[in-house]
Amino acid sequence: MRTPILALLCLLSSATLAHDMPGMTMPRGPGLGASAAFDAHGRLWVVDAADGHVRLRHSDDLGKTLSAPADVNAVAEPIYDEGENRPKIAFGPNGELYVSWSQPRAKPWTGFVRFARSPDGGAHFAAPVTVHHDRAEITHRFDALAVDGHGRVVIAWIDKRDLEAAQVQGRPYPGAAVYYSWSDDGGRSFMPERKLMDHSCECCRIALARTPQGRVAAFFRGVYGADVRDHAFALLPTDGKAAHPARTTFDDWRIAACPHHGPGLAVAADGVRHAVWYAAGHGPAVWYGQLDPGHPPRHVLKLGGPGASHADVAVQGNTVWVAWNQVDASGYALMLRASGDGGLHFGAPHAIATSAAAVGSPQLLLRQGRAYVAWNTAAGFRLIPAGVP
Repeated sequence: MRTPILALLCLLSSATLAHDMPGMTMPRGPGLGASAAFDAHGRLWVVDAADGHVRLRHSDDLGKTLSAPADVNAVAEPIYDEGENRPKIAFGPNGELYVSWSQPRAKPWTGFVRFARSPDGGAHFAAPVTVHHDRAEITHRFDALAVDGHGRVVIAWIDKRDLEAAQVQGRPYPGAAVYYSWSDDGGRSFMPERKLMDHSCECCRIALARTPQGRVAAFFRGVYGADVRDHAFALLPTDGKAAHPARTTFDDWRIAACPHHGPGLAVAADGVRHAVWYAAGHGPAVWYGQLDPGHPPRHVLKLGGPGASHADVAVQGNTVWVAWNQVDASGYALMLRASGDGGLHFGAPHAIATSAAAVGSPQLLLRQGRAYVAWNTAAGFRLIPAGVP
């Protein structure tokens, strides 16, 4: 089924359009694109952007109150801060705090991937660096950030250098590509970037998760054939070996543009790859499944139909949580389903929060075996307990 472009635009947030359309001014003040994470001591950290700065806040009371914001980048710069392309946060093995974001450039739909490191848990940040060695004013954006089991900082992003080269040569090149890099020295420098896969979707966020072996896995939307937008899974090698991405959803959704709905991924201790994604090949819906790269997912479950979007997933032992946004005429509901048997069966969906104001994408977080949903709304940041199955 080919989705009309008008329907596609309805999927995009107003913040995205303001950032990406030529001649439009980026809004001042904080956007809805926030990321949150718990550190090793259980403290909650939140990053977003306002007035040209990535802002860092923390909470010691599970989000009830947040500290005054501290600037990650001392010198103001443009920052993408919407749901699919928001600042990210991660932690190193010795209390380091890492933040990444995408910086708009002068030309429309372009960007640089930026990174800043704090060796002292957020008290001080080094000056930001640009991660990729390629400095052409093209798309390097929609960054994803993770730290592997050896403490390497791994960053993946969507990149259009191969599209640009193909256009110069008069060759077709559907979509963009996914590139990645890593740092062996705590983010002081990054290795020359490597291509993960040709023909990715242009603006769907990339999901990264650590495997039980300490490697970083990626789950992202690709382009198959002319305009089929399904997903791929790959491990990100940091030893010079080649990556082997494999198609892992087979919804056969045909759309000649990016739907702006990236997936979610969580890898359990037993290696099961729990995933959530959006597709509209058989009607718009968000889905859960367990990835089997090269084959259709197992234990597939439709989470929500029309109005459902931007799902996330988390796993702890045999408990799996999935959360997503559901919108209707009355506003937004934050929906949750949970499984106590490793994703084989889920309880009924139920709303754990509502908002009449605009909302960002939900993010599932784990703390001491319990799950919480970070939900940034126009009325303020919220952390909502997910409960148990």
